[in-house]
Amino acid sequence: MLMKKPNPIPPGPGQESVWDYPRPPRVEDVPERVRVVFNDEVIADSTRAKRVLETASPPTYYIPPGDVRQAFLLPARGHTWCEWKGEASYFDVVVGEGRVARAAWTYVRPRPGYVAIAGYVSFYAGILDCYLGEEKVQPQAGNFYGGWVTRRIVGPFKGDPGTSGW
Repeated sequence: MLMKKPNPIPPGPGQESVWDYPRPPRVEDVPERVRVVFNDEVIADSTRAKRVLETASPPTYYIPPGDVRQAFLLPARGHTWCEWKGEASYFDVVVGEGRVARAAWTYVRPRPGYVAIAGYVSFYAGILDCYLGEEKVQPQAGNFYGGWVTRRIVGPFKGDPGTSGW
């Protein structure tokens, strides 16, 4: 059964529709502060992050390695492949006795068009506390997607219940 494309929610003032994001995705600078916290420790804090915008998905935020506390990241097994960005490598986030498996990822050698995020680190919201400005973000639905949902975007989003097939 083929599912039809959902009806985009019209954006309000100061909002963006993920249905206006491009395909292939675009990388752009993030003017706001981006922070990631786990077990009461700041894992990352940046005003130099980048976001990747792709049709139907909430933005995914990538933080430069110099703004990430690398001591809290341990390389994890396995890789995944993105048709646009290439091969992703994963990290467990470990703070004290707390450990979250495969909570972060990076593209060491991304494909052309995405070299701006080479070595940058992205984190899964929901299993870590992630902030855009002062807003605590919500995770994109599903166990695979890494988008950050904020008040500034409207969907429906890829991964939301009832959206498989598009």
